[in-house]
Amino acid sequence: MGDCEATLPVMEDEEKLIVAALQIVKALEKKRNLTHDARKILADLGSQLSSLSENKPEKLFGETDDTIEKFSELEEQLNIVQNKVMSWEVDQSVIWDCGPEYADDYLRSVDEARKLIERLESLNVDKDSKEDKLLCRAHEVMQIAMNRLEEEFRHLLVHNKQPFEPEHMSFRSSEDDEGSIVSFGDDSIEDVVQRDSMSRRSEEYVVELVHPDVIPDLRCIANLMFNSNYGRECSQTFISVRKDALDDFLFILEVEKLSIEDVMKMEWNSLNSKIRRWIRCMKIFVRVYLASEKWLSDQIFGDLDSVSSVCFAESSKASILHLLKFAEAVAIGSHQPEKLIRILDMYEVLSDLIPDIDALYSDDAGLCVRTECQDILGSLADCARTTFLEFENAVASSISTNPFPGGGIHPLTRYVMNYMKTLTDYSKILNKLLKDNEQEDLVAISPEMTPDREEDNSNRICYISPLAQHFRSFTSILECNLDDKSKLYKDESLGHLFLMNNIHYMAEKVKNYHDLRTILGDDWIRKHNWRFQQHAMNYERATWSSILSLLRDEGLQNPGSNSISKTLLKERLQSFYLAFDEAYKSQTGWSIADCQLREDLRISISLKVIQAYRTFIGRHTNHISDKYIKYSADDLENFLLDLFEGSPRSLHGSHRK
Repeated sequence: MGDCEATLPVMEDEEKLIVAALQIVKALEKKRNLTHDARKILADLGSQLSSLSENKPEKLFGETDDTIEKFSELEEQLNIVQNKVMSWEVDQSVIWDCGPEYADDYLRSVDEARKLIERLESLNVDKDSKEDKLLCRAHEVMQIAMNRLEEEFRHLLVHNKQPFEPEHMSFRSSEDDEGSIVSFGDDSIEDVVQRDSMSRRSEEYVVELVHPDVIPDLRCIANLMFNSNYGRECSQTFISVRKDALDDFLFILEVEKLSIEDVMKMEWNSLNSKIRRWIRCMKIFVRVYLASEKWLSDQIFGDLDSVSSVCFAESSKASILHLLKFAEAVAIGSHQPEKLIRILDMYEVLSDLIPDIDALYSDDAGLCVRTECQDILGSLADCARTTFLEFENAVASSISTNPFPGGGIHPLTRYVMNYMKTLTDYSKILNKLLKDNEQEDLVAISPEMTPDREEDNSNRICYISPLAQHFRSFTSILECNLDDKSKLYKDESLGHLFLMNNIHYMAEKVKNYHDLRTILGDDWIRKHNWRFQQHAMNYERATWSSILSLLRDEGLQNPGSNSISKTLLKERLQSFYLAFDEAYKSQTGWSIADCQLREDLRISISLKVIQAYRTFIGRHTNHISDKYIKYSADDLENFLLDLFEGSPRSLHGSHRK
């Protein structure tokens, strides 16, 4: 017993000496200015020092031959692993660039170190025992190896990243692994990104963001690092690299990092351009790029439960949230009518993409993205509703102080009808948004308003969509506004011509555009056809009734006799010519844009005027000299063809000789 006690201090001193020497070697190895040969020598020296404690002449107290043999075996294994790990630290080469055999050998060695640590930890070794020291050394080796694997993992991700070009990309189908080439221009992109969600579940296109040859290596490194309790370092490396890649992709798509304040201060033309770019970007980003990013994450971390979802969410959520913030900024901005179409575009795109986004961020890690999407979709819906209703107010409040020149189609009429025509492309969305905001209305339509009235003249109950109700309101408000504008004309007949032009334009717009016709109905068209015809009749009455009254015989007789007074006849004819000349001079400057309407009105006027003139001249041909007949019937007919061209003319009397 005494001999054992005497030997113990000596052995402890030797162990301390070896540990001290190893520490010196490690300190020297950290110097950066060492040559390759010097590093090799230090690595060999470290290995020799590590093996010195193998051959001890005496046993420690309580040790058996079996435990000494097991300890020596573990130490030998660690020495071998350490030699391999440290040799690569000296070499500083990228392991995976040297060939697959070197990479496989390194992974096996590190895995052996992992298993060795597990064995030592299972022994519940005493503190400061030689087993505990061996465990500490194993952890040091593992730390070095994990740092190296982290670097190799980053290197493989970065240097095998494949370029992502929206104009021309190779897609991988999840049903089969064969690639297909798709041209990605502004138009052809719709073939990929606007596919129905149901069809995309069976066939999803993804882009190979990292070269497929290194995916197995990345997966092996990830599995080993997670099994070695270095999963956090591995996942953080992946997240960091892929975040940078996502930023690069947004840069390619020309997506600027704008604050909400930047967006709200932007001029409409610039904002409109950015919204269009956002719409295109969102489709590619979610359905192609994020789908590809999720696929990559699954390929690398698919064996590690929820790790893939967490890594994907953490690497991508900053980019997707940035894109969503732009939509939020647009939604909380002003509500000018010109913004409505773009807001509806944004709402439609985001609504269509939400199933994709929910599928990509299905776990708890993606909850914030799913929630933000729903919140911003709601904001866009509120903005669209408010902007739509503001348009109605804008039409009502459009006030003019001067009459529109020539009585033509007012810009407000064109704007409102074209605006409504454009909105019909969004009728499904608008009906949904307006229905969410209002109760469905069942409207009782009287028989005279019903296109196909019932034989018993009883009222019918018809459903009118929310959009149809608002469109009818728009047109009613527009007509009231036009009626106010018509009163600005000093000439009553020009006011009627103005209303005729504008209501005819409204009716033709609805009649000739199928979607508008479907929404407003044929009854609306008939009603407005009747209205513009009424204004045409009122125009004729206001202008030509007084002129044509000069061609009547009343008041032409001599006093106390039924004979015609030639003097009165001559004066009456001169008055007619003066009135006609004045009407010609003013109404050639008036405007009817629609060719058919202009021709129809000319014919209607011509029939009345020429017939009355010919009858008058023919009836009094014996009472009036040819020299007092300023125009022939053909002259008048030709003059009437000049009306409503929007270019004032004057008649220079041409008496027939």
